[in-house]
Amino acid sequence: MLATAREVLADAQAKQYAVPAFDCIEDVMVRAVLETAEAHAAPVFIMALEPDIEGNGWVYFSGLVKAVADYHKIPIVLHLDHADRLEPIQRAVDLGFTSVMIDGSSLRFEENVRITKAAVDIARPRGVSVEGELGHVGGMDLEATAHRENVLTEPDEVTRFVEQTGVDALAVSIGTAHGVYQSLPTLNIERLGELREASPVPLVMHGGSGTPPEQIRDAVRGGISKLNIYADCRLAMARGLKRAHESLRRPDPLPGEVFGPIREEIAGVVQEKIELLFAGNRV
Repeated sequence: MLATAREVLADAQAKQYAVPAFDCIEDVMVRAVLETAEAHAAPVFIMALEPDIEGNGWVYFSGLVKAVADYHKIPIVLHLDHADRLEPIQRAVDLGFTSVMIDGSSLRFEENVRITKAAVDIARPRGVSVEGELGHVGGMDLEATAHRENVLTEPDEVTRFVEQTGVDALAVSIGTAHGVYQSLPTLNIERLGELREASPVPLVMHGGSGTPPEQIRDAVRGGISKLNIYADCRLAMARGLKRAHESLRRPDPLPGEVFGPIREEIAGVVQEKIELLFAGNRV
């Protein structure tokens, strides 16, 4: 069933677990994520990034998730990830997304507040949740063409930001990075505790792929209610594709022979993250 981030994260915050949030593309990933989450009774975010749904992908992606959501008992949040302009926020709301993220984290505080509040003004009247970001989670961009440094979130800005924008969730920077790590991170759990004390809304951690499991568990215990995951699923797709290629015995393979190993590899990652985040058996 479709749900909003506000609903799902309130439960996660109250019960001290985190909801896994997977950036996806269309059927292969969406089906693997949803069926695995359903099997483990875990709420889940199905997310999309603009570059992955260009053109008709917007309609295919949102239409698919909305069409299958009612066939699942778990709460499913249909979420637009990392929009940095208001146009995609409006489009997502119009297409039935139940949650959006506006990323003004690279802007000055006042400009971040302005664009985030504008996104809330678009989404809130339609019942759509909004996630903002304060501080900046660096790392490689999606095309692996540019690298940005981390800027840790300042606790003394958190309360003001939430009050001035009205966001339902806040992504914070405590040491993770987007993409595949060149060296392992060390999360600032002490800073996370300060952010949790300052924030009236649930906290989100981006850059969950490749972070050492015990550090993720510490972050969940410290107040993270949602973890974003993408690179680990992309690596799983590559492993599945390699398996499929190596096992083909005919020039005209059946779809299951090609896509089956990919789904299996993604499902393994999803199960691992559900267990890591204490998110299983929550429905």
